[in-house]
Amino acid sequence: MKLLTYLLLAVGVVLFVVLLMHYGVSEVLAGAAAAGWGLLWVTLYRFVNLAADAQGWRALFERLRPAFLPMLNYRWIGEAVNSMLPVGQVGGDVVRARLATRLGPGGAQAGAATVVDFTLGLMTQFLTALLAVGLLIQARGFGRETQAWLAGLLVAVVVVAAFWAAQHLQMFGRAARLGGRVLRGGAWESLTGGAAALDSEVKATYRRHRALAECTAWRLVSWLLHAGETWLVLWFLDAPVGLVVALILESLSTAVRSGAFAVPGALGVQEGGFVLLGPMVGVSAETALALSLVKRFRELVIGCAGLLAWMALEHASLAKLVRKSL
Repeated sequence: MKLLTYLLLAVGVVLFVVLLMHYGVSEVLAGAAAAGWGLLWVTLYRFVNLAADAQGWRALFERLRPAFLPMLNYRWIGEAVNSMLPVGQVGGDVVRARLATRLGPGGAQAGAATVVDFTLGLMTQFLTALLAVGLLIQARGFGRETQAWLAGLLVAVVVVAAFWAAQHLQMFGRAARLGGRVLRGGAWESLTGGAAALDSEVKATYRRHRALAECTAWRLVSWLLHAGETWLVLWFLDAPVGLVVALILESLSTAVRSGAFAVPGALGVQEGGFVLLGPMVGVSAETALALSLVKRFRELVIGCAGLLAWMALEHASLAKLVRKSL
């Protein structure tokens, strides 16, 4: 698995370098640098999305709804792990679920809330991508390019639907029992029991329709707000666009990135998506590539700071544990 990850990373790096060389390294870098102090505002804007995501996640905790600020912190750390570490863009969700147990909820409840939040995030992302394809078809007609995007979304909806169905078929317990046929022992039996509790909590969470509606609304708002970041970046790059164009660029490029979850950071894939999409909506390929580089800068700043916050949190907990043991 590690070998495959490194191989995909190498492919992503090659694609990234090829795109930069093709469109001119100095020209693209100069274009991205034109954002200047706007990079600071783009970075800060990310916390608007994180706040909406955190609020949606909180809505799924029934018995004890955690405080907002710690949940925002854990959501930030989760995104940092997903974007900066080779964890398939899901390791951060495991981390934030574990961190949420610090606020009182048990492991099963925290895990279930995170699984359902992740699923609703995928569903609402599909809805915004579908809206973007509709807007793209309205602007360019139903040609080969728009047909390809629509076909990709149809594949995505099948995958999301399968993931949703698996959660209702006790996928964690089944996976644990399957592993138990190979590995036996008290530790594995304990894990199987924990998986069964997680399955039960996931099903209970899906029965709470009001919480699901609240989480869905916040996640949908968050995806729409993502377009604001693209609009802001292009404005600072002196290539302003309307909100519709920003929504198309952001929603479909994010869909491409999600589809390339196996490539660490979707390196090269994200850039390729912007280069393909940009000219379709009147943004030059060079500007689209500069847009991606600015987003990479924001990701690097937010990600590194989030990992440092995680380290500080774990260090504080370890120090507290040591003091109690003395």
